[in-house]
Amino acid sequence: MKINTLELKNFRNYERQIIKFSEGLNVLVGKNAQGKTNVLEAIFFAVIGKSFKVSKEKETIKWGEEISNIKAIFSRLYRDVEIELIFNKSCKKAIKIDGVSIKKIGELLGNVNAVFFSPQELKLVKESPDERRRFMNIDISQTNKRYFYALNRYEKVLANRNKLLKITKDFNVLKDTIDIWDRALVDLAYKIFLERKDFIEKLAPYAEKAHSYISGGSEQLKITYNSFDAKDKDFKEEMLKALQKNLEKDFKHGYTSIGVHRDDLDIFLNGVEVKNFGSQGQQRTAALSMKLAELEIIRERTGEYPILLLDDVFSELDLERQKRLLAFTSRTQTIITCTEYSLMLNANILKVENGNVKNA
Repeated sequence: MKINTLELKNFRNYERQIIKFSEGLNVLVGKNAQGKTNVLEAIFFAVIGKSFKVSKEKETIKWGEEISNIKAIFSRLYRDVEIELIFNKSCKKAIKIDGVSIKKIGELLGNVNAVFFSPQELKLVKESPDERRRFMNIDISQTNKRYFYALNRYEKVLANRNKLLKITKDFNVLKDTIDIWDRALVDLAYKIFLERKDFIEKLAPYAEKAHSYISGGSEQLKITYNSFDAKDKDFKEEMLKALQKNLEKDFKHGYTSIGVHRDDLDIFLNGVEVKNFGSQGQQRTAALSMKLAELEIIRERTGEYPILLLDDVFSELDLERQKRLLAFTSRTQTIITCTEYSLMLNANILKVENGNVKNA
């Protein structure tokens, strides 16, 4: 799949801009703070309906304006897709697919797929488990709507259980009323657990291969899924017992201590945990390898490679690793940002200056 054109109106520092992309490598070149990352943000917005930079969409509206617009035309194997997003300071965003308005983000997911990487993705490796769960959730949801809806329902049930833990004053009353939430939580947790387990089992060998290629084979990457400790067939029964066993503690603290909302990934290089002992270069390469592995997972599930968005990825890679990275990604449409580009590889070079994009 690929993006053909992107039209921006009053989005970030763009007043009105139409950008045309080629099938292979596209390079957005310009000084810092000119609008390169804003282009990637707009594309990713059109894919998953959310920004990777902010939680409030109105922050993306150009200063002094009331409404902004993103319109993108994508090509898949058998059809083209037009996706439009409209942001208004006074109301929620509107999303259209081929001119038809949709009401739920779930209807957008899966129309087009993309993988995004930037220096900020180091959080995937070095920061809290929230970042690694977010990584799994975004990737799986792009190709599995059942997972997306199960995850949404799980979060609502979890919020209701936590509310009950906080507002109930009598522990005996709590024991009589919480069972319905426990059983609902367990059923949804099992569905999420199975999808995450399958995802990581498939992703890990691809990430290991990508890491070996980019690093020259000097280090071995290993990724494992760390969830509630139970065998698949006993998961629901064991989790229900654990919730009941931990109920008094949960009552005391006012939150649920057991469940897939506490899942994590263990990431090792040559047997050493990258989060605590890896250098920044090792952490960056590990995170990048996990993102590149997403390309293969999405290809397996959809029959097409997703669009790859790389923001300022060259900044801490030597020339040899830059070449290896681009060679590795040659099978997919890649859009990359950088302050300068000197590699002798065929590319569509787009110069970005103060919210204007033009061919070099």
